[in-house]
Amino acid sequence: MVPMALTPELLTDRLRLRETRAGDFAGCAELWGDEAVVRYIGGTPSTPTEAWARMLRFPGLWALLGYGYWTVEDRETGAFAGQVGLADFKRDLQPAIDGIPEAGWVIAPAFHGRGIASEAMAAVLAWADRELPQQRTCCLIDPENGASIRVAEKLGYAGCRPASLGGAASLLYFRERPGGTRP
Repeated sequence: MVPMALTPELLTDRLRLRETRAGDFAGCAELWGDEAVVRYIGGTPSTPTEAWARMLRFPGLWALLGYGYWTVEDRETGAFAGQVGLADFKRDLQPAIDGIPEAGWVIAPAFHGRGIASEAMAAVLAWADRELPQQRTCCLIDPENGASIRVAEKLGYAGCRPASLGGAASLLYFRERPGGTRP
């Protein structure tokens, strides 16, 4: 039996953002096991078991919060391109971000440098602006991750503040919903 998806499908010119499926495991394990990919996301490649656990969290986010992560695929080829979305990971973060959806993106190396993160996250944020009651989102970025800082700024994240996650220095950015409240 295949469970019913809770994740809405989003389409862009080049991408399909969809629910995470068991068949995404190979792409997910390769993505999160890549040392270059995780360099600024904890720094330690995930084992296949850890990648599987991460995949299992995504449907849970949707079921509990009404938002979560999407798997990104190339619309033309169907290739696994990464994972993007919003979450509440209940992080031990200072300053605290309780109740503020945290945006995140991780793109497969074959898709780096093509604007995929910006395109996918623009679709996610447009969805959030229409569907979520929260007026703001945030993102947490390693201070040395210039590529993600540029993506965040392109998406409208600003107000950079220093933050500490488990003792590691991070930057915390915020984005307010354009136009204030939802119609």
